[in-house]
Parts: sequence; structure tokens; C-alpha cells
Amino acid sequence: MLLLGLTGQIILVGGIMFGTKKEKITPDQVTSALSTVMDPDLHQDIVSLGMISEIKIDGSKVHFKLTLTTPACPVKEKLEQECKDAVSAIAGVETVEMESDAAVASSRKVAGREPVEGIKQIVAITSGKGGVGKSTVTVNLAVALSRLGAKVGILDADITGPNVPIMMGVDDYQPTARDNRIVPPENFGVKVISMAFFVSRDTPVIWRGPMLDKAIRQFLRDVEWGELDYLLVDMPPGTGDAQLTMVQATQLSGGVIVTTPQDVALLDGRKGMAMFKQMQVPVLGFIENMSYFQPPGSTERFEIFGHGGGKKLAEEESVPFLGEIPIDTAIRVGGDHGHPIVAADPNCAVSEAFMQIAKNVAAQLSIHALAPVG
Repeated sequence: MLLLGLTGQIILVGGIMFGTKKEKITPDQVTSALSTVMDPDLHQDIVSLGMISEIKIDGSKVHFKLTLTTPACPVKEKLEQECKDAVSAIAGVETVEMESDAAVASSRKVAGREPVEGIKQIVAITSGKGGVGKSTVTVNLAVALSRLGAKVGILDADITGPNVPIMMGVDDYQPTARDNRIVPPENFGVKVISMAFFVSRDTPVIWRGPMLDKAIRQFLRDVEWGELDYLLVDMPPGTGDAQLTMVQATQLSGGVIVTTPQDVALLDGRKGMAMFKQMQVPVLGFIENMSYFQPPGSTERFEIFGHGGGKKLAEEESVPFLGEIPIDTAIRVGGDHGHPIVAADPNCAVSEAFMQIAKNVAAQLSIHALAPVG
């Protein structure tokens, strides 16, 4: 004979307790459990950040949705596992179903600077001097972000020396228009606009500042970008007219500075950082290109231009060091043939370096967009 006790216990007459009645799992329990999971970059719990939604409970099965701040989240796997573990620890939960996606946050509003419709984050990639591989870095970061699931574009702001179309394999593109807006070509999941599409390959662009200003503004406003998570702007070297125009013409989410290990490049990199700070543009960090050379099949590294200068500079200036990229002839070959190495050989060490740097850049953008002010 079975009797139901006042506390919900099921008692078998004859002396054996059969068990207890299962408590119903509630959404509040799930929310409370998930609020213990912290975003390591933003230093806030994922519930407060609005990253949890669509909590559904069916008996002992719990379903919820995790929306990351970027598809390039460097701690994606860690957060997903912590979420599953937190919900699994709730009494009575036997099955956890988690849906995961991403929604890139728009950059913070800056007074007097207008964002570009449809573009969430605009990132200026610059260098204090030429020859450090800034365009190569821009192209491969764009492809890396696209491979990670982001919607990406490149604006080639080096009006007098455009070379992004060659590196992206779209140099033969003939511009077309739709509704009075330029339709950009797309390759490797990345949209591209450049002055190279509007002048013949052998024609020099000899323009003064006002003309450069007008061209950059048109590339921002008169191009059919559609919806983009990230627009990477390949800046010309130095701290001249193009840099001033980008800051004045739109709302920059941040700046990335590309340098190489030698002292002269680091000196110019410091100037680039000072420029961003003076213009009140967040400095996302430094990338050290041509960091070292490692022969195929060898564990030996040759530090041709020195090593570690970019990281040291970042530490001295208290800004993030986003990563280092080794010297590899495949990078040059990919750029010359319009097939960036991240797309041509995604599993090689150089591509993995670009992928990690892309995640680091995306993380910094999320921090600046979502971290508490003050």
C-alpha cells in the first residue's frame, strides 16, 4: 500500500521510502543559474548583458538561447560550456539544449560624429610608416572575421596607392550602381570599395586634400554596403588628410596599429597611437607583423627585424597587444594572386595567427561598445 505524505514524500507501507515528488523547474531557476556565468572580457554576468533568451522547460529538459556579442568571440567555447554546466547543476535537470548565435553591438554614440547606416562597427587599421604590411593585415583580418561568421567590408582609404582589390582578387571589377549607390564587389565573403575601381591601373591619382576627403566620404555614404558587422578601413601610412577625414566623417569604433619589431617602426607606431588618442578614437591595440621567420619543418626562429617590440610598446602604453604574425612567403604569394592566405590555407600557422588576432580585435570592439562607462 502507498501513502502520500504531507511533504510530498511517497511512502511504501511496510517500511521503505520510495522517493520524493519532483519539484518543477522554473525559468527563474535557470536565469539564476546562468547569472553565475561571467563574460571574462566585459566582467559582467551574461544575464545582465542580455545574452540569454528563449528559456523553455519541458519536464526535465531545459532549452535556452545564448547570444554572443560577436561571432568571433574568443571565449565562445568556454562560455557555452559554463552555461551548460550551470543549468545542468539545477536539481531535476536531465537534458540541456542550448542554441547559440551572435549579435554584434553597435559602437557607442559620439557627439558630432555620424555612424554609417547599416554598419555596426568601423575600424581604422593604420601604421605610422609604410612597408609594414598594413594592407596585408587588413585583408586577412577581414577574411578571418568573415570565416568566423561576421558580415564584413573593406574600405580602401589609401586613395593614391590602392592595392586592396588585387589582394582580394577583385581588381577586374567594373563598378555598377543601384539607386544612385555604388555596388561593391564581394569575394571570400568580404565587400570591397577602392579608388582602383575608378582609374586605370597605370594612372596615378594626384590629388590634394579636399579631393581625398570627398572620395573617402563618398565611399562611406554612397556605397551599397548593406548590413555589416565590421567595416575595416585600410588607411594610408602616416597621420595625414585621410586619417583626419575618417575621424571627422564618421564614428570610428576604434583603431588598430600595425607595426614591425624594429625601432623605427615602433617609433612611428607610437605616433599613430598618439593620433588616435588625440582624436578621441579608442585604441584597440597593436599587431606586430613580420615578427619572426620559421623555416618549413624547423622549430628554429629567426628574428630578422628583432622581436617583441610591438608587445613591449603595447605594455608601455597600456593598450592591448593583439598578436604577432610571422614572415611567410605564402602571405606574399596570396596577396599577389588575390587569394589571401587565410582563405588559401586556413589551417596553416599564419592563418591561425590571423584568426586569433581577428577574435582579439572583435573582443576589444565588444568591450568598448558594451563595458560600463567610467
